[in-house]
Amino acid sequence: MGEQVVNHSKPRRSRLSMKRAWPFYALLAPAFIVTFIFQYLPMFGIVIAFQDFKPWEGVTGSAWVGWDNFSAIFTLPDSRQVIVNTLVISSMKIVTGITVPFVFALLLNEVRHMLFKRTVQTLVYLPYFLSWVILGGILIDVLSVKGGIVNQFLGLFGVDEIFFLGDGFWFRVTVIVTDIWKEFGFSAIVYLAALAGINPSLYEAAVIDGANRWKQTLYVTIPSIMPVVVVVGTLSLGNILNAGFDQIFNLYNPLVYSQGDVIDTFVYRNGLVGGAFSFGAAVGLFKSVISFILIAVTYYLAYRFGKYRIF
Repeated sequence: MGEQVVNHSKPRRSRLSMKRAWPFYALLAPAFIVTFIFQYLPMFGIVIAFQDFKPWEGVTGSAWVGWDNFSAIFTLPDSRQVIVNTLVISSMKIVTGITVPFVFALLLNEVRHMLFKRTVQTLVYLPYFLSWVILGGILIDVLSVKGGIVNQFLGLFGVDEIFFLGDGFWFRVTVIVTDIWKEFGFSAIVYLAALAGINPSLYEAAVIDGANRWKQTLYVTIPSIMPVVVVVGTLSLGNILNAGFDQIFNLYNPLVYSQGDVIDTFVYRNGLVGGAFSFGAAVGLFKSVISFILIAVTYYLAYRFGKYRIF
């Protein structure tokens, strides 16, 4: 008899819970609808990656070519170089994007003057909120060979003019350095939050043992936030094929295609500008599949070594 009462009460509780929660589901409905329309419905268009797609013939009328477009990814010399460029630039961005905010957070954590500390935090956060369209125009002027303030400053010390945006090597350096400058302040928030969560009693015990500030950082601070570093590092591996389209698109030019062209800009030029829609779709699909695999692996690594869970 008791079991019968329980079985009847469960649906009643579910209906009551749904009745109370429906306003929240209603608030989420527009986001779900927009996501479905703009994220899931367009996925049917990936079929053109397996076709010789021609806009005037449409998806249903274009010839089916199977894996030919994917084979071209590995046979065209430009495609191979683009993949190498993407891996080099994104790898450097991941490494510097972890180490620089980490070191900055450690240094800022040692500052005791709160006004100075907050001022520095605010100043380093600001570039994050500027788009690469704005920063691209500024950097093109600042790094210009003729009249650029950076080359003028280097000239004061007898250094020859550097073609930052026209030389392949210096273009990569510029991309990585400017990305650090723009992102490291905001990225440091994660580490600063982790530092704020360290138990003060650990520092008190270290002081009693005679540890100075350096040893406290070495033996208390760094080990305490290392799980966060592991999580950030492993999750960053999922973006190994994302070298930053916005930044590179606004800074690069034909002179640096050999060392600065990445998958996203390559797809843009060939797929949209060049009209090779099928090839562009194939490259984009190839990148998406690899990124999905990497994200799945990195989430497992984050859970395995950093105890990170999505839910």
